[in-house]
Amino acid sequence: MSSMENTDQISSTRRRLSREERLRQLLDVAWRVVRTEGTEALTLGYLAEQAGVTKPVVYDHFNTRPGLLAMLYREYDTRQTALMDKALEDSEPTLAGRARVIASSYIECVFLQGREIPGVSAALAGSPELEKIKRDYETAFTQKCRTALAPFAGTGTIASAGLWAMLGAAEALSYAAVTGDITAGQAEEELCQTILSMVARSGNS
Repeated sequence: MSSMENTDQISSTRRRLSREERLRQLLDVAWRVVRTEGTEALTLGYLAEQAGVTKPVVYDHFNTRPGLLAMLYREYDTRQTALMDKALEDSEPTLAGRARVIASSYIECVFLQGREIPGVSAALAGSPELEKIKRDYETAFTQKCRTALAPFAGTGTIASAGLWAMLGAAEALSYAAVTGDITAGQAEEELCQTILSMVARSGNS
């Protein structure tokens, strides 16, 4: 096949993808780059090269590198929220059941995304705009946990300090599990015990 024919064939393949399909392809390639080469390697130009498209195609979808990172994090956030919502809906209406669901769904979602999300999360601290996206997600997550756990606290609510401590533990434990320092089961069990302890302290305050 001649070079011209090959180029025509590639161009034809590109045209067959809808905008939504192209976006999905670019996000999949972006996650792969982060997983195999790290967040630092993920530039719009490199993404275009790895996806086999021109730079204008990538810029049309993301505009900037922060825009790409923000979309990756939002996708992770959406996946984690859906996983946790479904798990809470199906869980036993007990403190142990809710604590287990929060712990398992958090660890499971990080594992599904693998090593990529810690790098993307760290990159979000690079600008106020990206930091706000991460902070908004964290606030929504802690509020969801407060709503799920408050009925089991003696005071009827969970202190904000405890919720933020729980989130810090969740991030540290999930990262340790992803890197192989501990197992996913150990991470889940420790996070579950952290949640139970947090609720117990709220009941005594």
